Amino acid sequence: MTNAPAPTSVPVPVSTPVPGSPQVSVFEPAALGPLRLPNRLVMAPLTRNRATAGGVPTPLMATYYAQRATAGLIIAEASTPNAVGQTYPNITAIHRPDHVAGWRMVTDAVRAAGGRMFLQLQHGGRVGHPDTSGLTPVAPSPVALPETLHTPTGKQQAPVPREMSLQDVEDHVADFASAARRAIEAGFEGVEVHSANGHLLHQFLSQNTNRRTDAYGGPVGNRVRFVAEVVRAVAEEIGPERVGLRVSPGNTVNSIEEGDTEEIYPALVAALADSRIAYLHIGYADPGQPVFQRIREEWPGTLIGNPVLPKDRIPEDGGLAASERLLAAGADLVALGRPFLANPDLVHRLRTGAPVNQVRDAYMMYVGGATGYTDYPVLAEPPAVG
Repeated sequence: MTNAPAPTSVPVPVSTPVPGSPQVSVFEPAALGPLRLPNRLVMAPLTRNRATAGGVPTPLMATYYAQRATAGLIIAEASTPNAVGQTYPNITAIHRPDHVAGWRMVTDAVRAAGGRMFLQLQHGGRVGHPDTSGLTPVAPSPVALPETLHTPTGKQQAPVPREMSLQDVEDHVADFASAARRAIEAGFEGVEVHSANGHLLHQFLSQNTNRRTDAYGGPVGNRVRFVAEVVRAVAEEIGPERVGLRVSPGNTVNSIEEGDTEEIYPALVAALADSRIAYLHIGYADPGQPVFQRIREEWPGTLIGNPVLPKDRIPEDGGLAASERLLAAGADLVALGRPFLANPDLVHRLRTGAPVNQVRDAYMMYVGGATGYTDYPVLAEPPAVG
């Protein structure tokens, strides 16, 4: 690892409203480490399966992200830090020089349009298949995903993963740090470590997927260890002000059962409270849930909330009301997924109250090509970026 420069700024103070004070607006600018964001709307990471079979970003992806550069911050889709971490076909990666070159094309396009980007680093763990990666998946414990997976040869039953040795754990921490360095070389302002949605880091947190009896399993202090080590290694490599962490407390996607949600996340927050990383990002954030409230109370830095929206439609207001509720509950920034997917000019539509596009066909989200990707209409006079 290289020695990171001293942080250039401290975490942004939380925006919990003081009684009688005006509500923070999603359209107000915000600071995020050294970055100055023109608004508080973040484009959430959205897997779209438009990379090459080798995980290299394409020119079509550069167009897609540049179209959405009015977001205060774009968090680019999940990219694997090593070959064994690949989840599905045509997922992006960031562990080879051609990955760096492909992502550089994307970040150049977004920067030319006035935008800012972080890259999400995701390892699938047991959510993977040899038909996709060419390798047997690895995980904290040899507990198979009880689901089928999309592979280049069709749907396949998920295999039993190989339990990670202590050397594997050490190697994976180093792989995340190296991937973060490559992301900076590719032109990203920072990276988001993905510890949500039932993937590898989330598997270490959860009781049903982590049955280890060593220092990485058992009590909550042990189960948060791998996540904390990855985050600290990445922060050491590129500077904490360039690092975010995403979690999804209570989320059962990919057959995850945490078992002790109310204990594991305060323990993780405590393990990283002094890390000075740029932000903590809560997926599927419900401001009425005690775990959200406790994380907000105990996390000393910037908090991004990703609101729960209807699965079958984008709200008529584009998610604005849900975003405002999260800000009122103490979130500093709000991440929206499908509203940005279907509305390249979402910020302008929300600001002016214009109607929003709906996702036309969910199937087209993952099949490749421009349809359902770069062909969503924008308003006649999109706003200037910045």
